[in-house]
Amino acid sequence: MLQSDIITHLIFSVIQFLVTVLANGIIVVVNGTELIKQRKMVPLDLLLCCLATSRICLQVFVMYTNLAVLSLVDLSLYSGSFVIFMYIHELELWLATWLSVFYCVKIATIAHPLFFWLKLRISKLVPWLILGSLLYISLTSLFHRKYIWILLQKSWLGLFFKNATTQIEDISTLQFALLFIELLLPLFIFLISALLLIFSLGRHTQQMMNMAAGPRHPHMNVYISTLLSILSFLVLYLSQYMMAALVLSEIFKVRNFIFLFCMLVFSSYPFLHSVILILGNPKLKQNAKKFLVHSKCCP
Repeated sequence: MLQSDIITHLIFSVIQFLVTVLANGIIVVVNGTELIKQRKMVPLDLLLCCLATSRICLQVFVMYTNLAVLSLVDLSLYSGSFVIFMYIHELELWLATWLSVFYCVKIATIAHPLFFWLKLRISKLVPWLILGSLLYISLTSLFHRKYIWILLQKSWLGLFFKNATTQIEDISTLQFALLFIELLLPLFIFLISALLLIFSLGRHTQQMMNMAAGPRHPHMNVYISTLLSILSFLVLYLSQYMMAALVLSEIFKVRNFIFLFCMLVFSSYPFLHSVILILGNPKLKQNAKKFLVHSKCCP
């Protein structure tokens, strides 16, 4: 009989999976419908659509991982598709990074020639950034495929089979360093863009608060809500890296409460940030309300 914490973990995992598919499905359907009607797509909508699609695929793998951790599915079936999971996960990280860069360039005000150049061209660069990310991840995945598989074997044997004695080839320090840099590169770019945007929004908000002698400036609420949205994006993005490091560090036993909690926090990022994106986008928010009203009227 399953323990209560394992049952709770399974329930929350299913809820996260359903909400992620629903929220990101709304983003894909709304932007896809817009593309069919107008025969074109705004660069931001294109980026959001690609990000939502990658998150749906990622959540499918995360859900299967949760089932494997709970011993509800065959672990050997999952291990063969781990390289695909790594590909989708890294693609999602890069797309989320470019979304942060897009927001930073469009919203922040920084007096620098390079920043001004990016502000004028970022919309045209979005399709190339998406295509470049796909090509970059494809090439690095092919180059590191053997070493990713070795890391998978070590991680899986360490997590699920503590007493395993199978001989596994070691990875050279150089290859491990390249893999490490490859995974940290989007985090580094994300942190720069997010912190620049937070600094710029915080400075503008402080200036408005100092200048407002009477009633609150009408744009104050917009700046504060945008600032909170970016801060939540930053926290969720960082939490995914931290939880992945804790899970793979083999500090906690599989099906331990803390291990299951780390898995839930890791998988909460795709659905929580997608919900935040919908709430912060008037078009997506309106269509989400229509969908919920329609689903209530037509059970």
